[in-house]
Amino acid sequence: MSSPATARRLWALAEPFHALTYFAPECRDAAEQAGLRGFWNGYFAQRAAPLGATGPEVVTAVFYNFAPAFVARRLPAVWADVSPAAALDARLAGIDAAVRRVLGEEWIGSDDAVEAMDLAATAAAAVDLPGRPLAAANTAVQVPGEPHLGLWQAVTTLREHRGDGHSVALSQREVDGVTAHVLAAAAGRSDREWLMRARGWDDAAWDDAVARLTERRWLDDGELTAEGLAMVAAIEADTDRLALGPWQALGDTGCDRLAALLAPVRRSVVAAGDWPAGNPIGVPDPE
Repeated sequence: MSSPATARRLWALAEPFHALTYFAPECRDAAEQAGLRGFWNGYFAQRAAPLGATGPEVVTAVFYNFAPAFVARRLPAVWADVSPAAALDARLAGIDAAVRRVLGEEWIGSDDAVEAMDLAATAAAAVDLPGRPLAAANTAVQVPGEPHLGLWQAVTTLREHRGDGHSVALSQREVDGVTAHVLAAAAGRSDREWLMRARGWDDAAWDDAVARLTERRWLDDGELTAEGLAMVAAIEADTDRLALGPWQALGDTGCDRLAALLAPVRRSVVAAGDWPAGNPIGVPDPE
């Protein structure tokens, strides 16, 4: 049976393809053309659009690691500029243009693209919905007919399913959003400056989180203690375990084949410069 390591490997392989929606210039342009001025208006509108025209409280809850005031500066104001349906159209338009540049027309029309879509869609159809609000919302999004867009929607549903589980793993250990970022920086998965800028936390909030983690003996002089290392490992292990269900439904053979199909896709995204080093998502290199 597929193991938690399988879930982690497929996340690492698929995430750069999903993240074109954040980093590719075509995606930013599509958001602007839809009426979403500025990166963060586009980000919050397009990622939250499957939930409907919801407000900052719900988005703060389900996105988990953003400063509440940072979210509230964009929501619900963005819904005066664009409807959720229009935001979904814009994100697909951006992905369509980005994938055509990064992977080319030959790949888009290839048997590999069709097979990858079919495998990812099989896994995405098996996500468990209770306690997975972002994954559940994405399962209700109409699946595009083109293979590259269908693949993107499937891996998006799967990564939001994983993210929902990660929130559970953090919450059960009383690790809030800013504290999660402090742990990620201490573990070397990203850096403080980028995380603060990209998630809206200020120095006071960060320093308070450091103090709380020091009191819990997870940090010592800003470095992870043995207990802190163990807790970070436990959170990641729980996240992998909670992400496993869809991959078990796909099966070992299907998972291995999808990994083989996603590896060159990931390489193309990285080579194109659309996966910035040290970005705040904190995805490891696939093993």
